[in-house]
Amino acid sequence: MDLKDQNEKLAYEEGHDADISTNIRAGTRHSDEEKGSITPNISVGTDPNEVWWDEPENMDPHNPMNWSSQKKWGQIAVLSYVTLITPLASSMFAPGVPDVIKDFGITNELLATFVVSIYLLGFAFGPLVIAPLSEIYGRYWLYNVCNVLFVVFAVACGLAKNMGQLVAFRFIHGIFGVCPLTIGGGTIADMMPVEKRGGAMAIWAIGPLLGPVFGPVAGGYLVEAKGWRWSFWLLAILSGVGTVAGFFFSRETYAPVILEHKAARLRKETANPDLRSRLASDVPMKQVFLRAIVRPTKMLFLSPIVTLTCMYVAVAYGILYLLFTTFTFVFQENYGFSTGAVGLVFIPLGIGMMLSLGIMGTVTDKIIKGKQARGEEVVPEDRIPIWVITPAACLLPVGLFIYGWTTQYKVHWIAPLIGTACTGFALLVIFMSMQTYIVDAFTRYAASAIAANTVLRSLLGSLLPLCGLKMYNKLGLGWGNSLLGFLALALVPIPLLFAIYGSWLRKNPRFQVKL
Repeated sequence: MDLKDQNEKLAYEEGHDADISTNIRAGTRHSDEEKGSITPNISVGTDPNEVWWDEPENMDPHNPMNWSSQKKWGQIAVLSYVTLITPLASSMFAPGVPDVIKDFGITNELLATFVVSIYLLGFAFGPLVIAPLSEIYGRYWLYNVCNVLFVVFAVACGLAKNMGQLVAFRFIHGIFGVCPLTIGGGTIADMMPVEKRGGAMAIWAIGPLLGPVFGPVAGGYLVEAKGWRWSFWLLAILSGVGTVAGFFFSRETYAPVILEHKAARLRKETANPDLRSRLASDVPMKQVFLRAIVRPTKMLFLSPIVTLTCMYVAVAYGILYLLFTTFTFVFQENYGFSTGAVGLVFIPLGIGMMLSLGIMGTVTDKIIKGKQARGEEVVPEDRIPIWVITPAACLLPVGLFIYGWTTQYKVHWIAPLIGTACTGFALLVIFMSMQTYIVDAFTRYAASAIAANTVLRSLLGSLLPLCGLKMYNKLGLGWGNSLLGFLALALVPIPLLFAIYGSWLRKNPRFQVKL
């Protein structure tokens, strides 16, 4: 293993971009037997001024990789709770849109859907600032600052006096709400070894995927009983609980920041100004920030794997939010559902997601552990098993066809909900497999690849719903959803392409992006 490969491997273990925060120096490499290490020990370095974990490295309690299971899962529990609340805000408000239109005297249907999807536009822009800030200041304070501001703007949305204020506050609300989605995967990577990461990622992913589904269930009855503003009061209360829990129970997990704090303390105690963390970057902070902003864009447009993966996930995400923003209108007009009852139509979508969550949370980790036990090479393509991804990719258009034509002809409401359950199952399989694949495929630039994915899917998730009601009015529910189904069907070859030719694409020099 050469120095570059060692650097990439260590960065992947630590959950950050290798070229930014890892600084591996030449030195004696210690074997796992000598150190008793449970993770690869690349090099301890020979510089006496270099600050590293206390020896033995695998016993240092300050290293998040060495935390107890209870402490690790406690951190993940707090993170998962916050990650559930912020996506909840994207759709809990949806059943109240007709009341908002009435209160503010709005007649524009486009604006009616935009007030829901504008939140996701904030999700698109937030990562561009949050991701580089996390590489400079770490996770802990970024989580807490964003949590506090998330509560503030939940209250601001509830106090909005007109549609302009509500749209503006919803956008800013989304910017701060995207924080746990942007760096949550990095937090898990800080603590969990690779072979256990899939299950932890699946639990953390419950929030981003199920929050928008179950939000309208509670929101529907809440809006019916108390009015649309109460959806924001409830969000403020729930996120306030998460904010308090984050302050008192969360800890910093980002290795470069932890070691930098240790180096600063030792410089003060020893009066030795030359002490520095082994993970300290030689790149100026301004350059780190600018490079981290530009890198996701370069990867999105210049790397075929990132481009196609992000495009597939973005289309799937856009379809999901188009359904979110139109369910209320479709089921109220076609089936006469009340504001409270219409929230229940989101449940089958969530049930489909829960079923696939159980599969994706265990299957890929078992595949990797099995290959490790047999001494076989583990490759990123193991995250997209053909026997799972192919049926799921085909099930997405099937679910859309069922939903569209059964609502078109007003077949009993159970029929379209079966279609949405199929859609939910397929969407989560696609999301999880593509997300974990680009993390494993770009170990050196995993954080930037995820940022590119988040930005594009959030943009499409916010913009595609704007055409939903007009499309249904023009084409009808049958052909409108069929159009979405044909689009999803055209993208089915993408995961198959990666499963078969992914290794060649990753290794081909023509597709290497200079970052």
